[in-house]
Amino acid sequence: MTTTESRKLTMAQAISEAIAQEMRQDPEVFVLGEDVGKYGGIFGATTGLLAEFGKERVMDTPISETAFIGSAIGAAAEGMRPIAELMFVDFFGVCMDMIYNHMAKNTYMSGGSVSLPMVLMTGIGGGYNDAAQHSQCLYATFAHMPGLKVVVPSNAYDAKGLMIASIRDNNPVIFLFHKGIMGLPWMSYFEGSTNAVPEAAYAIPFGQARIVRSGTQVTIVTLSQMVQKAVLAAAALEQEGIDVEIIDLRTIVPLDKKTILASVRKTGRLLIADEDYLSFGLSGEIAAIVAENLDTIALKAPVSRLAVPDVPIPYARPLEQFVIPQVASIVDAARNLVSKTITAKVIS
Repeated sequence: MTTTESRKLTMAQAISEAIAQEMRQDPEVFVLGEDVGKYGGIFGATTGLLAEFGKERVMDTPISETAFIGSAIGAAAEGMRPIAELMFVDFFGVCMDMIYNHMAKNTYMSGGSVSLPMVLMTGIGGGYNDAAQHSQCLYATFAHMPGLKVVVPSNAYDAKGLMIASIRDNNPVIFLFHKGIMGLPWMSYFEGSTNAVPEAAYAIPFGQARIVRSGTQVTIVTLSQMVQKAVLAAAALEQEGIDVEIIDLRTIVPLDKKTILASVRKTGRLLIADEDYLSFGLSGEIAAIVAENLDTIALKAPVSRLAVPDVPIPYARPLEQFVIPQVASIVDAARNLVSKTITAKVIS
């Protein structure tokens, strides 16, 4: 048997393996979506499933997101455990009613008599010149709607464990994987996302953030591909004598507030690095959580936020790189935080 230490998978391989293992042990699990069968998913998340499980359990659908997500909702209501792949998260606009008014609300609207144990997985993120309609993250959009659990892995080990937990959960789950860390041969990606993954099935509980790197001077709270960028930034900052702690949220619904607050209490400085939009999003929510707990936190500097400015993601490479936070911008923001202090001001 291959040992965990010697067996490394890409995120795409880990997700596909997680789905296959759950399909083997539960006949109610099935997959549907555009190009999930013969093609194996445009980002590789369903590779090999059609050959093992056949067309009745791995179903290529027409280009009608409303239809196949609606079908998944109906199947879940009848006790099955569908996994629907929405190819790009940006496409949620064409099936918003199914997600927001049915997937998120039907359990509540039925007084709890209807459960929807389903997963909607989808590709997020930019960095490869796919322009405004194929490059967003939008996880905060789904987190804003009660009734959905929101999962955002940053590496293969977490992707497998979180996908298994998502499939087994009796509530609707949005599972968002960043295209830039899936390990696809045709797309450059951050190597840190490919890591050791056990062969045996395992589930990672929701709402448990991971301390990627322990530090004492600055807390960086982040998720998805930004975790890999933060790790590179922390290594550069270490050369300057700046000790960074990195928190990978893993899930934002539920959100591990305890780990965030404990880290900021220790470091006294908080930088939120986010590939979603700046206004009304995840970075503002985390900043607010810290602000609401200032009676137990001695901040040494104002909270800092790095996120995508309120503009569509540009197509041009220089502009795209400018709006999406990069390693260098994380380094600059953390360095700036360390140089700042909070000074009490008396207003007469």
